[in-house]
Parts: sequence; C-alpha cells; structure tokens
Amino acid sequence: MSKRGARDGAAQDLIVCGIHAVRQVLTNGPEHALDLWIESGPPNPRLRDLLKLAAQHGLAVQRAASRTLDRLAAGVRHQGAVLRCRHPQGAPGARDLKTLLAEGAAPLLLLVLDGVQDPHNLGACLRVVDGAGAHAVIVPLHRAVGLTAAVQKVASGAAATVPLIQVGNLAAALDEMKESGLQVIGMAGEASDSLFGLDLHEPTALVMGGEEKGLRRLTRARCDRLVHIPMAGAIESLNVSVAAGICLYEAVRQRRGLL
Repeated sequence: MSKRGARDGAAQDLIVCGIHAVRQVLTNGPEHALDLWIESGPPNPRLRDLLKLAAQHGLAVQRAASRTLDRLAAGVRHQGAVLRCRHPQGAPGARDLKTLLAEGAAPLLLLVLDGVQDPHNLGACLRVVDGAGAHAVIVPLHRAVGLTAAVQKVASGAAATVPLIQVGNLAAALDEMKESGLQVIGMAGEASDSLFGLDLHEPTALVMGGEEKGLRRLTRARCDRLVHIPMAGAIESLNVSVAAGICLYEAVRQRRGLL
C-alpha cells in the first residue's frame, strides 16, 4: 500500500491524541488516518505498537519535537503520539440520522444529548455508548461540543466505533425518530416517574440535557415521557455521562433478560 502523507490546509481534519486513542483508530478505522506524528527522541516502548500499525497500513510517520506535537494537540495531553484523521463527514461509513433510522437495526437504542458543551462529558458518553452496544449519539450542530481532539482523547477510541450524528434541528430530529417508531424518553430530575419503571425493550431514544440548563423547552415538548433516576443521597443530579451509563445499561439489562 502506498504511503499517505500530510495534506496542507485540510481544515476538516481531526486530531486524535494519546497512545490508547491513536491505537484504537489505527486498529478499528485505519482508513480514516492521514498521518501519524511521533515525538522525536529516545525510542519509547509504548509507541512501538503504533509504529507497527502505521507500517501495516502504509501510513506516513512524522518525527517531531514535543512542542510541535503540543501545537497539533491544541492543549490536549498527547503522550508523544498525534494522529491526523479525515473528518467523519468525509469518511467512509459516516452516517446521518435518516440512514441510521432506515437501516432498521432492531431495536434501536440511541443517546441524544441536548446541548452538552464539555468535551470530557461527550467523550465519556461515547465510551458508555460503545460499552453498552447502543447504536449512536445524536447532538445538535450548534451550541454543543462536536468531535474535538479533547473528545477523542477522553473517548479513548470510542469515537472511532460510535457514530456521532450532528443535527441542525434537534426538535425536528426527535420528531423524525418518533415517526420511525422510537419512543423518546427525556431525563428530568423533577419528573414523577422513575427510569426503572420503563419498558426499554422497544426502540428507544434516551434524551439528556446539558450541564447547566438540562432539557430545553422544545426538546422537552418532543419527549413521549419524562423520567428521573432515583437519588437517595444529598446530591440532586448526576454527571451526564454517569446518568447516560445508568440509563443505557438499564436498557441492556432489560433486553438481555438479566436480573
């Protein structure tokens, strides 16, 4: 396979930082990779596997000083490894919501995030969705974090395995999900019904609000039902990625018939 070198001025390229995150992309989605940047200096045994993977896929490797990698990583801790990738919108296998709904994977399980702006929260949610075997994360195109280098780092490879679908109008997207037969369940601390009283066997979209304001008015209005996670302590709410994990694994528990 011929080597693929760097592309000048590729504004749509994504940066993946950190040894584990880079390894996951080179293992699960090497066709997205453009080039690998490795910190120059004495050989680092932890980087050896990355170099082998890069060689297997004919990927160009650039050696550079740590300050150069710092600049590429834009403040994200890179551990001596930075991978440039094609943006998912131009990558093979990229999905939009219509395609996902039309594929008819049964029963669909989607996580919808309404205005999550912290890259660490989005990255952690991607990891949870990957672990639970859910089908995608849906986020608004505006006023929410997208697939940044920080998100890729926290996701630890899950960004290469979980479709992240950005929609211009979240309320319209929820309507589209409902028309396709999904129940749309919103999480709200003040809701009277408990998550654990739901039947999650059928196709479901679980909707969670942003870090500060929760579900927006139009998003809330599109939900078929609002439920809460019971809280026994003094804290009133959970981090969005923790809440996502509880909700998604409750669906997994029910669908697998676990006690």
